[in-house]
Amino acid sequence: MTMRGLSAFPITPTDEQGQPLTADLRRLILRLARAGVDSIGVLGSTGGYAYLDAHQRRTVVETALEAAGGRVPVIAGVGSLRSDLSAGLARHAADAGAAGLLLAPMSYTPLTEDEVFHHFQTVADASDLPICIYNNPSTTHFTFSNALLARLARLPTVTAVKMPLPANGDFTNQLAELRADLPQGFIIGYSGDWGCPDALLNHADGWFSVAAGLWPDQTLTLSCAAGSGDRSETGRWQARFRPMWDLFQAHGSLRVVHACARLMDLTDAQPPRPILPLPESLTPSLRAAMRALDG
Repeated sequence: MTMRGLSAFPITPTDEQGQPLTADLRRLILRLARAGVDSIGVLGSTGGYAYLDAHQRRTVVETALEAAGGRVPVIAGVGSLRSDLSAGLARHAADAGAAGLLLAPMSYTPLTEDEVFHHFQTVADASDLPICIYNNPSTTHFTFSNALLARLARLPTVTAVKMPLPANGDFTNQLAELRADLPQGFIIGYSGDWGCPDALLNHADGWFSVAAGLWPDQTLTLSCAAGSGDRSETGRWQARFRPMWDLFQAHGSLRVVHACARLMDLTDAQPPRPILPLPESLTPSLRAAMRALDG
């Protein structure tokens, strides 16, 4: 599995009853595979994993793998409220041919660090697939300490972490602290698209990108510029992305990419309820942001 470079996270188009629209999903995956992103992440937050049942999630994984056709590694999100359910999803992903797993500690009752560790241990015991820790406190309300990350990294198949952007924007010190605590070669990537180019400029290993799920070519160009340390080209592309980043931050990336996918005629799917679609009054801003990316 590779979690290095650009990992594209597409939406999971669904109908009003929450059933995956497999033809639309296949279309999205094919676009990513043809663009040559480094990996495709299905059933992350953008993929609406929390809104799908186990059968629907298995359908998404199988559809994505079929569409990718082995050209790009597919990473499957397996977060769920119960450890046995996550373990079952991990076994299915392994049997279906996924390249790795993304695991978030979903909860209703707030979890302790010991509970999160044993949750990951259960999933790690279910397959040999490498696991990326999904550190997403804005949705799970659980924040991984560096000590817990180091403890989890001792599990043989836990090989990567997907980090939120540092609140103070200090990637240099955060990466130095993480690398001091984690094994050599442990992959450290970031989500929060607007800040990820800065993470790559500071030698992060990966960018877990919502935008890449719809605009893989443009996001690849920006990712390559930042990864190579080209600050001028990174700044030029960041300026083109800025209107989209502003929409992401103001309205939530999940709502924005659903609206854009509809405007791009890639799907008629709406966000899963109770999430409401963006109001029509924002359509001119969405179109302007997309035009800036098309250049």
